[in-house]
Amino acid sequence: MDGIHDLGGKHGFGPIEVTQTEKPFNSEWEAREWGLSQCVDVPGVTIDWWRHCRELIMPEDYLLRPYLDSWAQTDLATFVDAGVISRSEALSGELEFVNEQLPPPVITTEQAIEADRKAAHRFDHTIEAEPRYQFGQTITTKLNAPEGHTRLPQYARGRKGTIHAYHGVHVFPDLSSRGIITHQHLYSVMFTATELWPEDNNTDHHIFLDLWESYLN
Repeated sequence: MDGIHDLGGKHGFGPIEVTQTEKPFNSEWEAREWGLSQCVDVPGVTIDWWRHCRELIMPEDYLLRPYLDSWAQTDLATFVDAGVISRSEALSGELEFVNEQLPPPVITTEQAIEADRKAAHRFDHTIEAEPRYQFGQTITTKLNAPEGHTRLPQYARGRKGTIHAYHGVHVFPDLSSRGIITHQHLYSVMFTATELWPEDNNTDHHIFLDLWESYLN
């Protein structure tokens, strides 16, 4: 899907300002949003569905909101869509129903870290089909954008690249965003900067993208 989120390689948005600070967040609410996004497990909400919802944010909102503010917007939208909270609860910040018999559990930071470690799992998978491409092989990426979510950015479509590495089999995000879980071979593809942006005269620059097999010809 082509949208305002696909900014890679586009002009007119100014330089990316990188600031070094010891603090991981600029404000307390950012830390709370990060924790909320990492801890809440909503049935049916995959990372790909979440990304697709974020890509539906109106352009003026997407460009002007702080980064984690758009995360909060997306979290609330997926919570409402899944029926976890109501729209009025999201707008008011107040629960419409409180179960007095089930107080929220209180755990320490160490307990939270340990629980997160135990919940960790592998993301690779196995399928019968052998990988179609090998290291060093030249490929061309698909030109047309699919409907919905995709991990093939606009600036890399219809471009020639070289298979640089093979990462095994992983969930295919385009279908995962629709609730369909399938798996494909995943590769790192190397592009020259001049292939992606012909006006770049420096042939020593390379860009590496992790791309699923169906993105490649």
